[in-house]
Amino acid sequence: MQVNVGRTFAQKALERASGEKDLQPGQIVDAFPDLYMSHTASWRCIRTLERMGVDELYDVDRIAMVMDHIAPADNAKTAGYHALCREFADRMGVRNFFDVNAGIAHVVLMERGLIKPGELIIGTDSHSTIYGALGALGTGVGFSEITATWVTGKLWMKVPESIKVEVDGPLPRGTYPKDVMLKLIGNVGADGATYCSVEFHGSYVEQMSVSERMTLCNLAMEMGAKNAFVPPDEITLSYLDEAGADRGSYDVLLPDPDAQYRQVERVAGDTLLPQVAVPHTVDNVVGVDQVAGTKVDQVFIGSCANAKYDDLAIAAEVLAGKKVAPGVRLIVTPASAKIMAKAASDGIVTTLLEAGATITNPGCGACAGSGGAMADGEVTFSTANRNFQGRMGSYQSSIYLGSPATAAASAIRGVISNPQELLA
Repeated sequence: MQVNVGRTFAQKALERASGEKDLQPGQIVDAFPDLYMSHTASWRCIRTLERMGVDELYDVDRIAMVMDHIAPADNAKTAGYHALCREFADRMGVRNFFDVNAGIAHVVLMERGLIKPGELIIGTDSHSTIYGALGALGTGVGFSEITATWVTGKLWMKVPESIKVEVDGPLPRGTYPKDVMLKLIGNVGADGATYCSVEFHGSYVEQMSVSERMTLCNLAMEMGAKNAFVPPDEITLSYLDEAGADRGSYDVLLPDPDAQYRQVERVAGDTLLPQVAVPHTVDNVVGVDQVAGTKVDQVFIGSCANAKYDDLAIAAEVLAGKKVAPGVRLIVTPASAKIMAKAASDGIVTTLLEAGATITNPGCGACAGSGGAMADGEVTFSTANRNFQGRMGSYQSSIYLGSPATAAASAIRGVISNPQELLA
């Protein structure tokens, strides 16, 4: 006799997307995503569509194209790709097309109310797990999968096992969600959650802003997660209201109290110190004091993980009234035009400029290799989500990862530094 057990978020989300019932981990279903995101390299999808000889789309309103990875174009070839995408969007009537002035795809779509609880979102970027901050099942796929979904509206998906993460707080001053995730990634490993749905719970998670939840879900990819999820609550719904999403247009899906998890991980936030991922993997994590004093040539505050408004505000708090150390390049790349405008209006941009920062246009920037390249032997401290060898220029350079506060403190001192010492 089969005993019915509670279902996880991933089971419920894929049941909704497929129309199937009582799905179990490991089953494969035909799922119908609610939104298909593709970035600058959407041109690959367009060319594939041309080779297929198909010019009819399943549902053009489910397509979202954002020209974010290399924006504005840095050469004629990239400009040609952008032009192809613009022409395609105009010809096919793609209403959710965002050009080089918008910012990073994930943040832009969330700001515009295009990501909703319970939905299945696929995107040509591995950090599409970020959509779980709004209670959606977001996952990265390849360009061929996006193209096929443009035409058929569906793709095969395997129901993932689920991992429950409990985070309790409060965090000590100078410690942030980035530190929580680096600690978790260090504990679990880069492949410790491969093809799993990672659910975030706990007293600290419940009081986090949507922006902070975005950091959790974004970085879940760095331990192999298929998707990530924070249970929607009034904080979520208020964000969606502001973004213009009608409450009647989505269904909040929550895991059952007796849902079955492959494992449970816990992070004790109240004793957590600032963390740093050292070259050349994200799961090579130590406390900041173990690498304090390491000389830096460049500091990058950006990426979909940590270039949101509150990230810039944290950096500005540390940098206020101080100067970037001689010989250090501080590059700040806001995640979206909306974030840049608010930061400018509130004086944050001025604080950063007065400290010696270079502010670039909203977008992926140095995280995607667009600017901020390093020479042989140089070191960057970055708030991005990856520190792989060669990701920011020379293969003989090094990237350390940490929070915006740790990045700002390191820019001031010219060496990796504990932000708690400047915020005391």
